[in-house]
Amino acid sequence: MNGYRYLKCGLPVLLLFTAPCLAEINPVGESLGATRGEMFSENLIVEHMDPIETDPSLSLSQLVDITVEKYPDRLVGEALAQEANALAERSDAWVAGSTAVGLNYMDDRIADDLGSREASAQVEVTTWKWGQRDAGQAVAERAGVSAQKQSAAVKLEVTRLIRDALWNMEIANIGLQQAQNALSIAEQLMKKVERRVELGDLPRADLLLAKGEYLQNRALVTQAEAEVMHSRKAYASLTTLSRVPGNYQEKLSDITSVTSNHPMLEAINAIIDRKQAEIEWTKTTDPINQPKLSVGAKSQRDGRSGQDIESVGVGVVMLFGGEAYNAPEIAKVNLELNNAKAQREHLYRQLEKNLHEAEHALEVTRAELTIANELKQIAETHLKMTEISFSAGEINLLDLLKIQARSLEAIRNAKLQEVKLQRNIAFYNQAVGIQP
Repeated sequence: MNGYRYLKCGLPVLLLFTAPCLAEINPVGESLGATRGEMFSENLIVEHMDPIETDPSLSLSQLVDITVEKYPDRLVGEALAQEANALAERSDAWVAGSTAVGLNYMDDRIADDLGSREASAQVEVTTWKWGQRDAGQAVAERAGVSAQKQSAAVKLEVTRLIRDALWNMEIANIGLQQAQNALSIAEQLMKKVERRVELGDLPRADLLLAKGEYLQNRALVTQAEAEVMHSRKAYASLTTLSRVPGNYQEKLSDITSVTSNHPMLEAINAIIDRKQAEIEWTKTTDPINQPKLSVGAKSQRDGRSGQDIESVGVGVVMLFGGEAYNAPEIAKVNLELNNAKAQREHLYRQLEKNLHEAEHALEVTRAELTIANELKQIAETHLKMTEISFSAGEINLLDLLKIQARSLEAIRNAKLQEVKLQRNIAFYNQAVGIQP
């Protein structure tokens, strides 16, 4: 990250003659969150501010819920729920389609005008085929489950984005804090060297070197500020909030494998179940016609005899031999089913890969943190020794810069590894599908 490049470019030095300079370096042991946004709300080199405040009353789970409510993919979940309700309404209906009413009237006034007439009325009802309604209810039920599981999968994806955004801000804030500390130390050293040059204790070349270090660190602070603002903007765009939880550290899950109740797997399994139900529905449904039951009545008068004849009739339309017409629809749904099964296989492999990477990252970070803490202790001791040596004139300014650069990097790396450990715990929980 650009904000950390100051560690590689001849870092600023500590003003070793004053104890407060060393105290400005943030120790590894202090609680996470001390590098949050409000620490850097003032004294920015570039006057561009994306304010982010810490809200102790806001929890990580609440943040996820708030973000999900405004996340664009929620519209898909709402549409799936509406579709499930519509399918349930269809399967609960007593008839399989619309009901039609037919009216008919005929007489011979325009022709023979013998008094003949005929009036009839008919009601036609679309009926369910055998097993069709049960198949429709199964589709509706599984569509409802699928809608719920898809919403859970979206929530897990939002959680991943939030975890990533929060810890990116944390790391960027650490980079800015260390850059600002380094700049402050470089400025104090430059003033100290300037006074000693005026007294003739140091050559003018040392002053030029100190000024160069100061300007270089000022440029690196500008870069670190930009990284912080970029990370804040990414967080605000995702959550639509300018607040972060007071504490978003997580407890490491004891799950060690990708289980069947992983939200992503449950979502794809729900789609597969629905497609299987849709195949049964398609087998029992004619895409063109449905069985129909008709009930009608007719009143007829013969013009010659003048007698009225009343009659009632019942009609049934039964379908058969429609397998050839259903076959393309069944094949289409079966293709969607197998596509979903293939996606499940790809997803499972990806989830296993993600879990392996998360496990490995945790192992590596724990080892690096142990080493970093040891190096930090050595660095702090070395800084004190350097103070004495430089004060006594045993080492020159260039040697001082080299030693302090390594020391400051060790101190900064210890803090960074602690944050990375907490971040990788969150990423591990994400890999096994755990919500905060």
